[in-house]
Amino acid sequence: MRVLIVKISALGDVVHALPVLAYLKEAHPEIKIDWLVEEGFAPLIEGHPMLRRVYRLGLKRWRREGWRSVLAGVKSTVHELRNERYDMVLDLQGNCKSGLFTLLCGAPRRYGFSFSGVREWPNLLATNRRVVLTAADHHISDRSLAVAREAFPVGNARSAAGPLHVTPQARTAVEKQLGSFNMNGPSLVVLQYGTTWETKLWPLDSWQRLARTLCTEDNLRPVLIWGNEAERDAAEAIYRATDGQAVIWPRGTLQELAALLERADLVIGGDTGPIHIAAALDTPTVSIFRVTDGSRNGPRGPLHIRLQSPLECSPCLQKSCPRDAECGHSITVNQVLDATRKQLKRQGQQ
Repeated sequence: MRVLIVKISALGDVVHALPVLAYLKEAHPEIKIDWLVEEGFAPLIEGHPMLRRVYRLGLKRWRREGWRSVLAGVKSTVHELRNERYDMVLDLQGNCKSGLFTLLCGAPRRYGFSFSGVREWPNLLATNRRVVLTAADHHISDRSLAVAREAFPVGNARSAAGPLHVTPQARTAVEKQLGSFNMNGPSLVVLQYGTTWETKLWPLDSWQRLARTLCTEDNLRPVLIWGNEAERDAAEAIYRATDGQAVIWPRGTLQELAALLERADLVIGGDTGPIHIAAALDTPTVSIFRVTDGSRNGPRGPLHIRLQSPLECSPCLQKSCPRDAECGHSITVNQVLDATRKQLKRQGQQ
């Protein structure tokens, strides 16, 4: 049995789909699973012990290069997929671009979401087995599992997150970097400021107060991670607020980020990839949700604390809002600090 998973982006969504791997392997141990993903996220799942192959899709790069590159890239990818003669495809994305490859890969059984579950309705033209989601499939990982269950009803595995693998090379690189910062102590707390939406951000001044308090009252040296120049600027502002006691982590590979998050005792951040990666690696988290629904997108289980904005309009899914500042500060520094201390105390580190 050969199965292709189509989950192309974004980083957090790819991580949310990982429980499907354990489900499929438990339901059909001999199954061969391949995954089609945007090339920027591929290093996170390449080498995964439950995957046979990962296809790198260069859609973003092809678009920058022009329409000829798009056509050539799509044609080449479809040719590779059709050569594998898949028995089925699970489209866990539900939009037009995933539908294109789902339809053209040649698999006779093409599973995806029904009208209420797809992100873009033309995706319905690509699938011939459409799964109707129920209230029990509220969490985003359970949406993907619902598709897998429809394809393989005999499975029982239902993990809340992951599994995700980390390479030994990445672990070694992180330990070496921690040593260079003289951070071989027992408590490693990672702060992730950035998110993809402005309305998901926790305010910079709140991050500064949190980091400063962790340094002065809790004797910690929080590690600040970042993914682009704007996030780097924010990390530097937080670093200055701690009088240089925090650590700005150098940007490395995606596997090295995973290794750092695996090594951490606690990761604090919003609804963004690193929080979900940490959860997939069983690292405790404190996560902050404003416009998105923490019960739908957030880490689950006793290792995790989710904080949701108390405003009556949250979650609203708005990417801009006149109440943005009010919403951001509706989750207070003391709330995040209390959750942080509770998590560290639970681990016997305070």
